[in-house]
Amino acid sequence: MSQLFTPLQIRTVTLRNRLVVSPMCQYSAIDGFAGDWHFAHLASFAAGGAGAVIAEATAVNPEGRISPGDLGLWSDEHIEPLRRITSFISAHGAVPGIQLAHAGRKASTSAPWLGDRTLQKEEGGWQPVAPSAIPFKEGNLVPAALTTGQIADLVADFLAAAQRALAAGFHIIEIHGAHGYLINEFLSPLSNQRTDAYGGSFENRIRFLLEIIDAIRQVWPAELPLFLRISATEWKDGGWTQDDSVALAQIVGPRGVDLIDCSSGGNVSGVKIPIVPMYQAPLAEYVRKGSGIMTGAVGLITTSAEAERIIADGRADLVFMAREMLRDPHFPLRAAHELGAEAEWPKQYERAKWKK
Repeated sequence: MSQLFTPLQIRTVTLRNRLVVSPMCQYSAIDGFAGDWHFAHLASFAAGGAGAVIAEATAVNPEGRISPGDLGLWSDEHIEPLRRITSFISAHGAVPGIQLAHAGRKASTSAPWLGDRTLQKEEGGWQPVAPSAIPFKEGNLVPAALTTGQIADLVADFLAAAQRALAAGFHIIEIHGAHGYLINEFLSPLSNQRTDAYGGSFENRIRFLLEIIDAIRQVWPAELPLFLRISATEWKDGGWTQDDSVALAQIVGPRGVDLIDCSSGGNVSGVKIPIVPMYQAPLAEYVRKGSGIMTGAVGLITTSAEAERIIADGRADLVFMAREMLRDPHFPLRAAHELGAEAEWPKQYERAKWKK
């Protein structure tokens, strides 16, 4: 029996299988609004059999966008286009989720196909912010160090975005605390050199994240899951470590985080990462065993056999997939066939099912 195709209940939400579509930036929004591309992109994964579909990093305020093309949830007007998407996802058996984010010092960049470069103010860019005035790499805009008042405002922005996510029909929120974006910048001693209550010690560096979690849990229903994506290691001496990730998981679990989505890197430019198939699955396993919290594995997982092995071996509770889902939005249906599992097909596609 395939373990990958066993359901998983988290609070009152049941995922039909353990395959989750990872958040993937599309750089195709206008003023934060979801359009036809976002509908087609996300809807295809629900029809393709995924257990959950997580929408891309969605900015809690305009300055929190990675690029001018990012989705946003800083306005009530953003709700309705997203509700069209979540309605379709839910109607086709998948759980709709959204990743709430702030890009921090990595904000104000162009889309990858436009050079993936820092946008200056005169070309539509804006002033990035960060815990400390340290740019990500040479040539980037120097971020403005946040004041404590601005930090409080950002926590309020996450709370308001969570309220809008609920109104838009999402059933999972994932907080983006990875890949060198704002929350990750606070967590890491390499990017956070503050001397106030938000910097220095481990307890201080995680404070901003804990305030965000507490704020979201004020408005996010107790019956709905809350995920957290982290860079479980920075692959850099003196940076955030796997043991830090375990310690964080032990703290955020009791505060209402149900699952840690274990990615890595992204906060230090030029770091050499040992990229091989399933290279981040050991991070998910380490955090899961060290903290007891559910975890998700992500990163160069491209076959049904790899995904099955991760779940069957107890390395993680969910498998998050990105590029392979882009190559084949119906990967879950194919994986079920390859693993001899049952998967419900859209009735419009049933005539294409493989014969046993």
